[in-house]
Amino acid sequence: MSEAKEPFWGWPGWKHLRYALLLSLAGSLWFTLVYGGADALTAHRVFRVRVDFAAELGIPFIPEMVVVYMSIYLLFLAAPFILRRKHEFFALAMTLNIVILVAGICFLLLPAQVAFPRPENLGALPNLYHFADRLSLNYNLMPSLHVALSVICIAVFAARSGSLGKTLLWAWAIAIGASTLFIHKHHVLDVVAGFALALAAYRFVYFRILRADRINFPSKIP
Repeated sequence: MSEAKEPFWGWPGWKHLRYALLLSLAGSLWFTLVYGGADALTAHRVFRVRVDFAAELGIPFIPEMVVVYMSIYLLFLAAPFILRRKHEFFALAMTLNIVILVAGICFLLLPAQVAFPRPENLGALPNLYHFADRLSLNYNLMPSLHVALSVICIAVFAARSGSLGKTLLWAWAIAIGASTLFIHKHHVLDVVAGFALALAAYRFVYFRILRADRINFPSKIP
């Protein structure tokens, strides 16, 4: 059966889920080290790069958009059910790790800080907003790693879906990018840079890893 005719979603089997969980845990540790480390180092530096435009301060604060913002975790959870071959999941995981590294370097070279005033009214979901706020830390703005990671996942998933699926997935990617602006966690340049980094990684990293590792993993879907 060709990959184009395979179901978009399916049960991957417990063995694949365990494999995906181990890679995901390693990736989470890597993210914590790079993302948290860059933020901690920048906290002790005075130098900041301005990444906002004056007009952006007029973007309305819509705290309920935090639901869309946090939906990135649904992409991560869905990955092993969509990428049911080891070499596919491995390629995505390694691409995400490389993007995290590149973003971490950018955070250190371009330390920035959100120009929006601290919000007071957190809307209907204050606890969720506080949780997202703690996860996003303070200084890692450009490129938006939140956008980059979500766009890579969506690009990979969209390649396996039909026309309607592609439309819905890319609408989701745009909504996540917009949510970072409406909850005042990022600026336009951060979002654009996040998209650019993700698309470059998808084109030049993901497919290289996919081709290189295809012969090392079983190709049959459980």
